[in-house]
Amino acid sequence: MLEGTFTAIVTPFDRHGKLDLVRFRELIEFQIAGGVTGIVPVGTTGESPTLNVEEHTKVIDAAISISRKRLKIIAGTGANSTAEAIELTRHAKAAGADATLQVTPYYNKPSREGLVRHFSAVAELGLPVVLYNVPGRAGRDIPVDVVVELSKHPHIVSIKEAGGSADRVSQIRSQCDIEVLSGDDALTLPMMALGAVGVISVASNIIPAEVSRLVAAALAGRWDEARRIHYQYYRVFNDLFLETNPVPVKAALAMMGRIDEVYRLPLCEMTEANRNKLKLTLAAAGIT
Repeated sequence: MLEGTFTAIVTPFDRHGKLDLVRFRELIEFQIAGGVTGIVPVGTTGESPTLNVEEHTKVIDAAISISRKRLKIIAGTGANSTAEAIELTRHAKAAGADATLQVTPYYNKPSREGLVRHFSAVAELGLPVVLYNVPGRAGRDIPVDVVVELSKHPHIVSIKEAGGSADRVSQIRSQCDIEVLSGDDALTLPMMALGAVGVISVASNIIPAEVSRLVAAALAGRWDEARRIHYQYYRVFNDLFLETNPVPVKAALAMMGRIDEVYRLPLCEMTEANRNKLKLTLAAAGIT
């Protein structure tokens, strides 16, 4: 249902720190021109923790309106409060999103049963759910046995694996049929070799066509081509995480002239050393 390249799209702000929907439209058109399958607005890369509810829904509405069915929209509507996740997901469904990305409830670290009840409650709304396993952000993972149990729900269709382990793909795919999407650009190729069907990508913010070609080649079994693209951009994949995401990718987009480099605290600009390293990596890859 959700195979391909999905860009975890950034949320651009203007120089006053307000949503910049003009630049957002330009970024979406850039993604469409690059051939991505879809976008994920207001995920981690979209700085969801610093957007209020009104802004959150406005970005999702804008993504759906601008894309006009030219892209699939996986709306980031997760929260560590089940009631809030349901509220945001209900809005995304009414607005016309194709699916919802649901992060592991962070900070409160629910039990196994709490995880099952949380994700199931959101899935009962009927919008296809992509589970989001990111223990480095959430403080705990979604255990594989919980993924297997949740995969039996008709509306839980996929999982974004961002725990840094390609082995999780083998563990999941050997026990159930849920679709797996890589949540780490540097692991997209190895994860797809093990059965993942695509990626929710940070790198495709700046190189949508290249990431799309890598994923398409892997899906078609053209492994030599996929491997060539992987190694061509491997340093880019890594250096976009020199500091906390989305700081480096927004810096890269600003270097490309596509957005103003504006963050909301507690996120802030990269150190000069890391900025210079990223700039050299982008130049070496022919991006800037």
